[in-house]
Amino acid sequence: MPWKHPTAKHGEGPNLPPANSGRGGYYKDDGPGLNPPSGLMDLPDAVVKAEPYAKWANRPYSVFGQSYTPILHQDPFVQRGVASWYGVKFHGQKTSSGELYDMYKMTAAHPTLPIPSYARITSVETGKSVVVRINDRGPFHASRIVDVSYTAALKLGLLGKGSHQVEIERLFPDDPIRMASERRSLASEAQSAPPEIAALMLEDRVRTDSAALAQVVPKLVPRGTFYVQLGAYGRSGTAEAMSERLIDAGVEVGKLEVVKVGSVNRLYAGPFEDRDDAVAAARAVPSSFGLKPIVVKR
Repeated sequence: MPWKHPTAKHGEGPNLPPANSGRGGYYKDDGPGLNPPSGLMDLPDAVVKAEPYAKWANRPYSVFGQSYTPILHQDPFVQRGVASWYGVKFHGQKTSSGELYDMYKMTAAHPTLPIPSYARITSVETGKSVVVRINDRGPFHASRIVDVSYTAALKLGLLGKGSHQVEIERLFPDDPIRMASERRSLASEAQSAPPEIAALMLEDRVRTDSAALAQVVPKLVPRGTFYVQLGAYGRSGTAEAMSERLIDAGVEVGKLEVVKVGSVNRLYAGPFEDRDDAVAAARAVPSSFGLKPIVVKR
């Protein structure tokens, strides 16, 4: 059945340049469509979960004379570069996963990340981040590292801009060095927690290096290593400004600090003695600040 554009009220979509204007991250002759549906900014991020890899989408391949080998290991993956997005021109077409591309879902295309897999994409300029599901291959341009869906681009603030520096961080549904008992405890806590905190706890992940991942025997994590990441920003001044806003508003989330990791400035609250304290601090952050608190271990 031919795809029909979703019904939307006229004028609700963002004001975008024409597809052939030379601006914007989408491909020539592509664009957002005439009337994108309303409420896309409120669309939830992709939920990280365990999925079997697509049978045919993770073999080595070549495009335009360039060879690519998909990543099938479970090591941490962080990449920085330019993002683009693709829209109505590809909507409804089959992706490398065999699924049909839906520009109104939180998905992305990457040359080598497993299909399917999940990644957090953060705008280096604004600090906005989204979680997407990788279900397609591309982009096949030397200057770009990822193609995000129209909706992901909208939430990241990438629409109508010519250059989008981002950081990609692969997310895993489970952490290989976490003890099985801790995983069961976390699942139990998440079931009894309010929905927003349950989602936050399930996103909690350990930041570690490849050597630690290779160890078979899990190690106990010292107390006092839990933090709440409040945001990630391209400019340190932006992170400091958010810290001052929280302090001026009397938001009690503990000690605030800005830590520069590569080109990204991360705003943390903590440390906290245990996970419960960190979750409580994250819960204390008013939604009016537009932040997405994440409990992490450092």
